[in-house]
Amino acid sequence: QVQLVESGGGLVQPGGSLRLSCAASGFTFSNYAMSWYRQAPGKERELVARVAKIGGSTNYADSVKGRFTISRDNAKKTVYLQMNSLKPEDTAVYYCKADGTWGVTYWGQGTQVTVSS
Repeated sequence: QVQLVESGGGLVQPGGSLRLSCAASGFTFSNYAMSWYRQAPGKERELVARVAKIGGSTNYADSVKGRFTISRDNAKKTVYLQMNSLKPEDTAVYYCKADGTWGVTYWGQGTQVTVSS
């Protein structure tokens, strides 16, 4: 069955770094655009970064530009989010999302990122 499994979250001090991974299975990964979203307590889920299925073009939320980098490895069926210079306001549950054709989407279960001293 379809699975998106996030990992790499945790507790980090302000200014620190984390790398999130999302391992996919059960669908043709290379045919899907991949995104990272996040949801902080009491807030709506928001798009953080997106990487296209072909060509690898990327988009970022203004709040993370220059600090976060999204990448994908189609051979490993994995998408990554490198997060540097983390701030307390980056604290959230981070979700991986796959977007295919005909409106098909899949979500992971989320991984908690906490930025605190």
